[in-house]
Amino acid sequence: MELHQISYFIHLAETLNFTSAAKLSGVSQPSLTRAILRLEQELGGPLIYRKGKNSRLTGLGQHVELEFRRMLVALESVRQHSDNWAQGKHQVLDIAVAPTVGATYFVPFLLSALEQIPSIEFKLHSLKSSEDVSGLMSGRYHACIFPQSSRPDIRLSVVPLFRERLVLGCAADHPLAAFDTIHVEDLVEYPFIDRLNCEYRGQIQDHFTRREVVMRPRFRTDREDWVQHVVAKSMAVCILPERSVAVPGMVTRLIEGLTLEHDLVMAMASGSATPVELKQFVQFASNYEWH
Repeated sequence: MELHQISYFIHLAETLNFTSAAKLSGVSQPSLTRAILRLEQELGGPLIYRKGKNSRLTGLGQHVELEFRRMLVALESVRQHSDNWAQGKHQVLDIAVAPTVGATYFVPFLLSALEQIPSIEFKLHSLKSSEDVSGLMSGRYHACIFPQSSRPDIRLSVVPLFRERLVLGCAADHPLAAFDTIHVEDLVEYPFIDRLNCEYRGQIQDHFTRREVVMRPRFRTDREDWVQHVVAKSMAVCILPERSVAVPGMVTRLIEGLTLEHDLVMAMASGSATPVELKQFVQFASNYEWH
């Protein structure tokens, strides 16, 4: 398998037309067709159904397209970083951050890292709730910051950052803000916001159920910023990690009996082929004072 075959196939997957794909690839149609045939022979099956103008990818073709795109992203990252190295430029670190991770505690950390490690730049990505560790394994991200799952992955090198509790979020002038600890029964009087990205939604509902409290959310979203803005400007409440608050006018309070908490970690792919700057960044994170 050669790199030009991968590029040819990506163009074919985009156009589903051999003539158009050949033009995009800058080669003749016969050359592209032969390259695709050799690729199919090597992979052991057809990648595209050839049926006139109604060509489409096979199941194998769809899977291969996804993996090839990841390979091209990783290759582009390698080229970019090697160019930076040769020209003495900064090392760009692609860092993915889970949507439930608040910026309030991480912005000072990132700014300190930029100051302490002058040779790096950050490119931050939003880690979708449906994403797994494939982004790290494929090279799309250098590191990810997210709540640690209960099943550690041996392919990852994980650095613990800090632990945080799940607490009640409400507006600063909300009636419940006058108390240090809130009873679950007091929540039923107020609109409840359902955070769809929360990994503890099931346990939170169980906590309510055991106390015979029924919460009926009238607003659900996976947008953390929307959740917090609604809570900060209304009588609505939510349950969220205590350090994730990023909207002015919002405060947190403990919920009586609710003991859920999670560990925030930074993870990167295990192995020796790790940029020096990434190792420095991870070491900085492990020594950082997370007040």
